[in-house]
Order: sequence, then structure tokens, then C-alpha cells
Amino acid sequence: MAKYFNYFPKTVYTLNSLDVETVTNITSRFGFEQSFKDNSAVYYEYDIQDGDTPEIIASKFYDSPERHWAVLMINNIVDPQFDWPLDQRTIISYMNEKYSANASVGQSGVSWAQANIQSYYKVETRTSNSTEAELQSKLQIDANTYANVAATTTNLTLDDGNLITIKVSKETKSYYDYEIEENEAKRTIKLLKPEFVSSIEEELRNVFK
Repeated sequence: MAKYFNYFPKTVYTLNSLDVETVTNITSRFGFEQSFKDNSAVYYEYDIQDGDTPEIIASKFYDSPERHWAVLMINNIVDPQFDWPLDQRTIISYMNEKYSANASVGQSGVSWAQANIQSYYKVETRTSNSTEAELQSKLQIDANTYANVAATTTNLTLDDGNLITIKVSKETKSYYDYEIEENEAKRTIKLLKPEFVSSIEEELRNVFK
């Protein structure tokens, strides 16, 4: 990140009445317009692998770890510690620590997370004998509503003779699965195509010139 901040303007910071220092104004901001981020012609998707860091990805695709700011900025990542997916060992350690207060004696935080329900869902699946297409909707509900959801199958014959089958079921998600899904949702990111990085870097210099 050091080189990135080299582009930022300087400002005077007064420590006290006698000490005045010139420092980098890290409150300055540079970012991509939303229309640019939404333009699929300037980026491609990348799935972060365990062990990847913004610096490693920047080195791999942009020939310099110092260009990791381009990886973070296009994905609106402010805090890489929390906005970046954790590897398997770290996510387990994170859950152990996060849920340890809920666990009983002799039980790990991960075991508690696996055994306890975070969310409840009512699931409706529709199929048609004419297209064999399946359409599924999942509605999050509370525990009391979940207890009263009955598994049912309803067949409806339309005027054109097509048969629609509607199946109602229910499912739950554990705290463990919730944390895994939240972590995995961070894995697919946008990567600015290498040919655009130099021009963006030049624009960054000009903005803070």
C-alpha cells in the first residue's frame, strides 16, 4: 500500500504549538465510477484461492504487488482482513473463537455452530410436465412458522392440459453453514483487465498532482 499512498497529496499536521510535520493526507479519496465497475468489458471474474492475497493477485496479473490497490478498489474492499475470504483453517479458528461463549463445557465453538440453527426456510418448488423446468423459491421464516410448515405436494392441471406440481418443504441452515456461505460469497471478485491498469494509475497521479 505504501506506493499507492505516494500519489496522495501532503498536508500539514500540527502535533502541538512547536511541532509541525508534513504528512500524507490519507483522508483523500480516489475511486472508480459505478458505471466503470459495471462495465464487463473492463474486468473479468476471478475466484480467490486459499493463500491468495491482494498483493499476490496483483503480482500475478499486474506484474507488481504494489498494484494491489486496483484489486481492492474495483471490489469496494476497504478492510482486507474482513472483506477477504478466509482460508479453511482460519475460518475454523474464527468460528471457534466467535461461538466459544455459546458452547457448553467440552464443546468447541465449531461444534456448537454445526449443531445450532441460524435460519429457517420454507421452500416451494414448481415443476411443469411440459418443460420439465424447475423453479424454486426459498423464503426465510421464524422458528415458530417453521414448526407449522407441513410438507405438501399439489398437482394443478391448467386449461391447456399442462400439469404443474407444487412441492412445499422446509429446511434449516446452521451457524456453521451460514459462516461458510458468507465467507464463500467473498471469493468471486472482479479483476481489472491488465491493459487498463496503467491508464488508471496515470489518472490517479493526475488527480493528486
